[in-house]
Amino acid sequence: MEQYSDPPRVVVVGGGAGGLELVIRLAKLRRSHRVAVTLVDQNETHVWKPLLHEVASGSLYPGNEEVDYAALAHWHGFTFCHGTFQGLDREARLVHVAPIRIDDEIVIPARSLHYHVAVLAIGGITRDFGVPGVEEHAYVLDDVQEAEQFHRQLLNLCLRANYAPPEARPEGLNVVIVGGGATGVELAAELRSSIRILTSYGLENIDPDRFIRITILNLDSRLVPQLPERISNAITEELGKLDVAVRNSEQVVAITNDHVETKSGNRYPADLVVWAAGVKAPDGLKDIGGLETNRLDQLVVSGTLQSTRDPNVFAMGDCAAAPWIGKKSNVPPRAQAASQQAQYLAKAIPRFLAGEDVRPFVYNDLGSFVSLGDENTIGTLMGFISGHSMRIEGFIARTIYRWLYRRHQAHLFGWGAAILSSLGTWLRGATRPRVKLH
Repeated sequence: MEQYSDPPRVVVVGGGAGGLELVIRLAKLRRSHRVAVTLVDQNETHVWKPLLHEVASGSLYPGNEEVDYAALAHWHGFTFCHGTFQGLDREARLVHVAPIRIDDEIVIPARSLHYHVAVLAIGGITRDFGVPGVEEHAYVLDDVQEAEQFHRQLLNLCLRANYAPPEARPEGLNVVIVGGGATGVELAAELRSSIRILTSYGLENIDPDRFIRITILNLDSRLVPQLPERISNAITEELGKLDVAVRNSEQVVAITNDHVETKSGNRYPADLVVWAAGVKAPDGLKDIGGLETNRLDQLVVSGTLQSTRDPNVFAMGDCAAAPWIGKKSNVPPRAQAASQQAQYLAKAIPRFLAGEDVRPFVYNDLGSFVSLGDENTIGTLMGFISGHSMRIEGFIARTIYRWLYRRHQAHLFGWGAAILSSLGTWLRGATRPRVKLH
């Protein structure tokens, strides 16, 4: 057992849902377990990633949902280090953080943080599969800035079409979403709902149902393949009611400035393209510090979420290839998985530092929900007794979907603050448009 003259230091890299929940849980244990906790993130604020499709559609004001890392650190008793993760020195046990530059001036210098345990929780990014044109002509929803860029471009195109002379007005605005997973489906439904609201604010020359054409191109034979087939079919039916065209078994091979090409030879006109077709670890993670990674650049970890090459380095969330105990696959990249891993590591890390045995992480799939805008929510809830999934939709499903976000807020602030935040959101809705207009 390793002896510590000072409180052992845990450095968590990445302030996503999982990493942020972990540092808060560890900070609560700092007195009983004498653990010093530091969070590293390249951003100053946190927005729950499953909400980014609402930011892109304009139905959510990101400023109202941002959480300031420095404030959370002050409230909960951990340290926040603002900067981009640059790598590990495993021999010296150092996490390297890049300097912060503003207008080419270094405001915060580069730093190296000593650790006894490092936890990599840097999330995932959209995987482009090497398809030409994705980087140049498609939007991805990996962060708030990218979601807001898409929203602004959507607004600009709608405004130009509305105020153009009749003879110069385009026949329609084509939005193509590549990927039939939860992100692509939720964005399509949310866009249809938001555009209908948007056009009611003075865009009288645009028919939202005819002018805006939304198409989902899906490589799989059905939407959201991780859900049961009956649920996928129900989602497809609901999207049809929203005039969203679904094209399954279509492999995109190229994206240009005005269309999307597929392997079948089809060409889909596209004024806006959103790429939501896969998840991988960030590019800079590959072979970092000599740690083992897979073809998706994910860190390969054992059942205890420790790196296969260094027990003092843990990984969690989308950047980790963690075995799913009892299954022949890895833990899926879902918010609920990151939350469960945070709960697990908050207990496992103190045990590891104390030299005690650590049991492997067991992922429990609690079901999945897909939001179809204001129209509907469909999903499955796992039965704890039978083990079978149960279909839930409508008001109850949407309530559970929203409750998942409030539960995330409760992990950060407590249930009292989460309830007040929900009430504040409802009250603010009375004095501002339902869709962001800028």
